[in-house]
Amino acid sequence: MTEPKTAIDLLVHGASEVATPEGRAARGGARFGPLRIVKNGAIAIHQGRIVEVGDGDDLLRRFDATTKLDAQGGTVVPGLIDAHTHPVFDGTREGEFEQRLAGATYVEIAAAGGGIASSLRGVREASHEVLVANLMVRLDRFLALGTTTVEAKSGYGLSLEDELKCLEVIAEANRLHPVDLVPTFLGAHDVPPEFRGRKDEYVQLVVDEMLPAVAERGLARYCDVFTEAHTFDLDDTRRVLHAARDLGFGLRLHVDQLTSFGGAELAAELGAASADHLEHVSPAGIEALAGANVVPVLCPVVPLFLRESQEAPGRAMVQGGLAPALATDFNPGSCYLQSLFEVLSWGALRYGFGPGEALTAATLNAAASLDRADTVGTLEPGKVADLVVTDLPNHRHLVYELGRSPVRAVVKDGQVVLDASMPVR
Repeated sequence: MTEPKTAIDLLVHGASEVATPEGRAARGGARFGPLRIVKNGAIAIHQGRIVEVGDGDDLLRRFDATTKLDAQGGTVVPGLIDAHTHPVFDGTREGEFEQRLAGATYVEIAAAGGGIASSLRGVREASHEVLVANLMVRLDRFLALGTTTVEAKSGYGLSLEDELKCLEVIAEANRLHPVDLVPTFLGAHDVPPEFRGRKDEYVQLVVDEMLPAVAERGLARYCDVFTEAHTFDLDDTRRVLHAARDLGFGLRLHVDQLTSFGGAELAAELGAASADHLEHVSPAGIEALAGANVVPVLCPVVPLFLRESQEAPGRAMVQGGLAPALATDFNPGSCYLQSLFEVLSWGALRYGFGPGEALTAATLNAAASLDRADTVGTLEPGKVADLVVTDLPNHRHLVYELGRSPVRAVVKDGQVVLDASMPVR
């Protein structure tokens, strides 16, 4: 007698491979690369959660799905997670890109009134409604490119009013759009023009007024600081992040991007969730991060976009026991890129990450840096059903092919939110 089928909401089937890391914590060192590969794979989903991942013929026989999504021989992977972005801005900075092509550096452009100060003017002049509309378009693009969770920083307002405006924009877009946003307060992104020469006063404003206001309104999960010689030094960063931690924020840091500044060691000292960029990290910094279990969030396209020769030592980090994440650093100035699939390829080319390592970095490890590895970042029973159906024949193509999006369909919270025949929303 044939056993009755189990009713479920969605069955994704017909995949050449289902490829996923496994676990609920960041994976580094020798555990960084291995994936679970299910040939002829399928995924059973019910009430937004993964029920089972296994052989497609077996799952088709045992489950009765209200909706079936045919992967048509493509590879299915977890929804990608972008652990470092600056998506709230109005106006782009292509002129600065041309300046760099002519030889200007990031710091030189900033000193002349460009860089972050340029985006500051755009955000301060834009209304809440304009910024929400801008962000919704960008979230459509993230989703179309296979990204289902995005860490979203403020940092282009740099006043109490405008930083709150940016975070409120993130909160509204989070309510309206399928992509999950993880908000980060980055009031210490740069010293705004009205505080030039009075950095200590601005740091005090961040500590005394901005952080308490953000905490009271529940607008951010994390606090970040851009720690560099031309922005905020190690003592400034300690002041801000000690205050942030006392208010219940998780900690993230931009460190050792442009100079070897001891930022990685500070991230370890503070027990930060992530230390980001790290192009100039020292061997001692790598050792400190490993000892403190800090996730390094690497942005491999940023040095290319900035025309900087120094790259983060991604392979040395893995050999040192670290569990790297990969991110776009999407922003209008130093990396105008939203495609994590493109970043996977650059992670391979710059750091020597294999396909399993690159996928782990942009899924499970990124989720761990955002304290979400219990719920997303892998395709395992019990986790939220966030996944991407690609047209790639196998997982090795994740880093092999450059220059186009392989996304065929996206499932978010167990719902098909994007396929080749339907709009994002």
